[in-house]
Amino acid sequence: MFTVAGCTTSTDGQSGSAQPQRDTAAKSTRSQGRELTAAEEILVRRAEQLLIKECMADKGYPYRIGPLPTADELKGNGAFLTDAGWARRNGYGSRLQAKAQQIDDPNGAYANALPREEGIRYTEALLGSPSSAMLTAELPAGGTVRIPRDSCLADARGRLYGDFETWFRAEKTATNLTPLYAADLAKNRRFTDAVEQWSVCMGAAGHDYATPTKAREGLPKLTRGLNEEKAFAVEVRLAVAEATCAGRTPLTRTTRALEAEYRKKLPARYGDAIAAYQRMNLDTLARAEKFTGSAA
Repeated sequence: MFTVAGCTTSTDGQSGSAQPQRDTAAKSTRSQGRELTAAEEILVRRAEQLLIKECMADKGYPYRIGPLPTADELKGNGAFLTDAGWARRNGYGSRLQAKAQQIDDPNGAYANALPREEGIRYTEALLGSPSSAMLTAELPAGGTVRIPRDSCLADARGRLYGDFETWFRAEKTATNLTPLYAADLAKNRRFTDAVEQWSVCMGAAGHDYATPTKAREGLPKLTRGLNEEKAFAVEVRLAVAEATCAGRTPLTRTTRALEAEYRKKLPARYGDAIAAYQRMNLDTLARAEKFTGSAA
């Protein structure tokens, strides 16, 4: 069974795959906003890091800004790949994932090197304390997410977004809508027909898989016993074929169209959340440019 995690693409055409974590590209008719480009998102993240450092300095603590993500690292890896260029550079993202796992957390290392009580105070200044007042957001499909209200992270985001509480709740709603309709989308005849056409395209390219999920499940067998370079080359070939066939067949456009249709049927409050999230993100760009002294 092919599970849909959402097929979304940023407005600048930079998305490498279906990305549930960037789950707002299929815009509600109520929204007049847009997604941030990768460059804009990196700028906002840089501004956030600078503001955290400033806040920590005010509390008497050092804070080291680590490496910011690249555009490719922001694109994720979801239900199926849509960008053959991204796939050609990264395959399914295995090297990006390995790189992310190898990045050290200098601030966590600093906190761990401190005496226990001082390390706790450092961490609480940075991230807040679970025992302090919490900001809570309800997720569309159920469950809640909580974050401390009082921390340098919350302070930085408050200065960036203007109203961190409103942004936090809008973001948690707007980026978690896929579970509300994924099961219905996956069973839709238009979608299953598109997947079948994708499978035929893959077979013609020498890859006999019924769904993108099956292709990824089959990758370990293809790379077994190969050295790192050869295994990555195999990964790239399969990933490029997946993305190419997603574009040559109706799979990408059908998934996006169905996603938009299902979202239009959601309660109006979700459209309002998407609109608020996009609007606040765009408003944040001007602040991020001011804080960093640069533009995206």
